Amino acid sequence: MKMLQNLSLVIGLITFFASCQSTTDPGQVLSNKETRDQVMNTIASDSMMSKEMMGTMMNSKTGMMVMQQHAMMMMESQSSMMEMSKSNPSMMNNMMSAMMETAKGDTSMMSGMIKTMMGNQQMMGMMQKMTGSKRMNGMEHTGDMGNKPHH
Repeated sequence: MKMLQNLSLVIGLITFFASCQSTTDPGQVLSNKETRDQVMNTIASDSMMSKEMMGTMMNSKTGMMVMQQHAMMMMESQSSMMEMSKSNPSMMNNMMSAMMETAKGDTSMMSGMIKTMMGNQQMMGMMQKMTGSKRMNGMEHTGDMGNKPHH
């Protein structure tokens, strides 16, 4: 996904530079690796430019092919990770612990994780197994971690 964002950033920034500098050939600008990297980094670090880049890529035949290939690679990666976690549960527990530690200091990450878990029964079941409790059934879909009393 990060690669896709970077690619989107580059294309958007290139488009932006091309529209601002009508006398400069975009091919010349992009032929310099440092300039190309700066363009990509600028697009990747700006959410609006990244969204514009995604739209541009989705309207491009080549861009759509790249995104489809990337999606297939991500699915393959997810599948192999699931197999790895099944064969090595301690590794999965270590990764989950590290992710939770990271999320403790990042409220937006924590909120996103909670929403994802709340919308996925398989994740909720896995979390219940990990915690050994049914307390998670009391979670509200608002992101409340079950601090309300059960009735």
